[in-house]
This record gives sequence, structure tokens and C-alpha cells, in this order.
Amino acid sequence: MATIRKEIMTSARPERVWDAIRDIGALHTRLVPGFVVDTRLEPGARVVTFANGLTVREQIVAVDDEARRLVWTAESQRTTHYNGAVEVFEKEAMTLVVWTADFLPDTAAADIGVMMEAGARAMKAALDQLG
Repeated sequence: MATIRKEIMTSARPERVWDAIRDIGALHTRLVPGFVVDTRLEPGARVVTFANGLTVREQIVAVDDEARRLVWTAESQRTTHYNGAVEVFEKEAMTLVVWTADFLPDTAAADIGVMMEAGARAMKAALDQLG
């Protein structure tokens, strides 16, 4: 199983960062605008449309306010398994966001890595605006 991990540092306060992340229906407006162009909620899931046209259904596994951790699985034609997690940590005067994806097959790593890099850039830009 392949794993990709992205770390995003922002000056935004952890509680503001977590509020944007836990708002699972607002990826396209609050967390990664431009990278995600639409998010539609369904019972227990969200349907995410990316800027490249890819649409993925993500089942929400956990929204843990105490740990500031969001976990989801995804269904797509690119993977046979995908598990994603985003965690928020206070680190000195900054906030660290850790985004981890575990997936199969390993051969999807190049494509998923490119998408996660673009997503991390969009996330940093959005979070830095939270102040």
C-alpha cells in the first residue's frame, strides 16, 4: 500500500483551521477553492468534483473534534482502496495540518501525488487567509 503525506504550515489559529476542515460540504469554498470546484453532500458522504473534472464519492468515516481529525474513504476508478485523513496540530505560534492518503494500487502514486501537491497549495492559500 502506498502512502503520501503532505504537511501544511499556516499562521491561522488551529480552531479556525479545524472549523474550515470539519465543514465537509465546503471544500470548494473554504478549504481548497480552485482545486475542488464543487462539493455535494449525501447521507454520510460527499461527492467532490475536482478542477481536472474528476468526481469522487468520499464516505466520511470520522469527524473528531477533540483530536481535530477528519477521516474519509474514496471510491474512484483510479484506486481499489483509498483512505484519507487530515489532522490539525498547534505547533509553537503556527498551525500544522497533516494530510495523509493510503491507497492501492501503488501505481496510482504519481497521479495522486500530483493532485495532493496541488491540493496542499490550494489549502495553504485558503488557510493563510483565515488569519
